[in-house]
Amino acid sequence: MTSWAGRTAAEIAAAVREKRVTPREVVAEHLARIELLDARVGAFRTLRATAALAEADAVAARADLAELPLAGVPVAVKDNLAVRGESTRNGTAASPDTPADEDHVTVARLRAAGAVVVGLTNCPELCVFGTTEGVYGTARNPWDTTRTAGGSSGGSAAAVAAGMVPIALGNDGMGSLRIPAANCGLIGLKPGHGVVPAGIGHGDWFGMSENGPLATTVEDARLMFSILAGTAGSTAAEAATGVVRAGESVTRTVAVSVRSPLVGVTVSRPYADAAREAGELLAGAGHRVRRADPPYPVWLGTTSLAHWTAGTAVDAEGLDPRRLARRTRVHAALGRRFVGSVRGGVRREQLRERFEPFFAEHEVLLTPALARRGPAAAEWHRRGWLRNVLVNTNCSPLTPPWNLTGWPAVAVPFGTLPSGVPGAVQLVGRPGSEAVLLELAGQLEELRPWTRTAPLGGAGGGL
Repeated sequence: MTSWAGRTAAEIAAAVREKRVTPREVVAEHLARIELLDARVGAFRTLRATAALAEADAVAARADLAELPLAGVPVAVKDNLAVRGESTRNGTAASPDTPADEDHVTVARLRAAGAVVVGLTNCPELCVFGTTEGVYGTARNPWDTTRTAGGSSGGSAAAVAAGMVPIALGNDGMGSLRIPAANCGLIGLKPGHGVVPAGIGHGDWFGMSENGPLATTVEDARLMFSILAGTAGSTAAEAATGVVRAGESVTRTVAVSVRSPLVGVTVSRPYADAAREAGELLAGAGHRVRRADPPYPVWLGTTSLAHWTAGTAVDAEGLDPRRLARRTRVHAALGRRFVGSVRGGVRREQLRERFEPFFAEHEVLLTPALARRGPAAAEWHRRGWLRNVLVNTNCSPLTPPWNLTGWPAVAVPFGTLPSGVPGAVQLVGRPGSEAVLLELAGQLEELRPWTRTAPLGGAGGGL
């Protein structure tokens, strides 16, 4: 008997289109895996077992089944995006438990492509922090369940890494796709601003938040991204973003930097070594690779904090503060002081202008994805605000600059840390370079293949 849990989205969709398996069989097998494993992983806030099976049958009955790029593919959706008929809790008890009337546009696009939503995944309250825990549970890293999956798309990343779904939908406002992707050994693509519809919270954190895919292969990430962006099958769109076709070879100019963007935060040796080694592999593949640090300004840390807290302040408006965790209340209270100053986007424009000469010289920036591995899976929502901020900042200083600029960035699995969990690097490019980043990610995947699904064995050691 063929097992479909653990297969890629591309493999599943091809089999469904060719009627080698039915959508119901695929979805039922993934639901069974979720029931088996999720008590240990904590990926899902709610499971849509009955609804998903009915929707799988509806996909099988579609007249255009043979043309659906995600025919019968089970997907998970982060619990801050609307799924018709389900409440959107955004990780907090302060949100209304009211079913959504319509799908978010990204969810609608996935369903139109033949995907089946099996459940909504855990995220931290208001998606603020880079760990995922709260009133609905704790999302753990399937590679080491003593550690957080990361955040804020931690539940989505955990679901994919555990083989509960082949792909999942998340979003990224300060690293919320790339952080859990890096922790869990996945591809996590934050598109550039305006490429994929946002509509996240109340104002997308001033335009910094983007929806994007979590996947185990570059092929799946590229497929899901094309559907989310509305460009599936569009050769014109591929040409505009510089995609490389079979048989072509394009030399890219890549800068490798292992410097932390934030003053006082260092990058641990395993992550720095991973970035250097990835650069060496790309150089060996014919790319022009050299060491070069972006001109990070000294004010980057304060600017990041101002935007981060202000986005939370806006999202917390109208919610009962008594039902919010203390760390969230403090974050929002601080952010209210900055809402007016960050709304105009002056610092963000200054940052773009500062980086433009660097990216005129280098097509792509390669960095470590994280500075160190994710912290323990614990009740961080019950701990103090400052402790949370320091842990988040020390783990993930390399992701926020690219939300501030609105430029695309992708986390790519690379190597293994001393603890036995996956390592990761980050690729960053100019606006419109998503296909270039995925092209280079695909070369790294070919040169240094990674294990796609966590074995869910024992806990890993320390860094």
